[in-house]
Amino acid sequence: MSNRALRDASVIVARDANDGVAVLRADFPAHGGEYLFLPGGRREGEETPLECARRELREEAGVTAQQWRPLGSHAITLGSAARVHLFEARGLTLGPQELTETEQDYKLMWWPMADALRAVNEGRFLLPAGPLALLLAAHS
Repeated sequence: MSNRALRDASVIVARDANDGVAVLRADFPAHGGEYLFLPGGRREGEETPLECARRELREEAGVTAQQWRPLGSHAITLGSAARVHLFEARGLTLGPQELTETEQDYKLMWWPMADALRAVNEGRFLLPAGPLALLLAAHS
């Protein structure tokens, strides 16, 4: 198992048949309040980026997807070799969230893409990978 596999992450733009996007919301007191983010997280064990994306989407949003499209892979910081792998997921099937104890306050919402992009412009996302994934999915 490589150290890189443990540090890499995947982030997903899950789009339903009505072009709604799965957006999560939670309170992050250390960062001053409530923020938005997309389903995603770090790779576990020997997972591929896609396997990680499938698992994180199922756990955090309760969603499985038929179609997956890679949106690119980007460095997380200059000081680390870790990468974040971005995906768009379509052909969705909804189920229950499988949240861990630390994720219990994650609230799932379905937003029109235009509203999600507006939230990006307003700085309402905590981490940069979600906004980047949304912009790539919307413009490709």
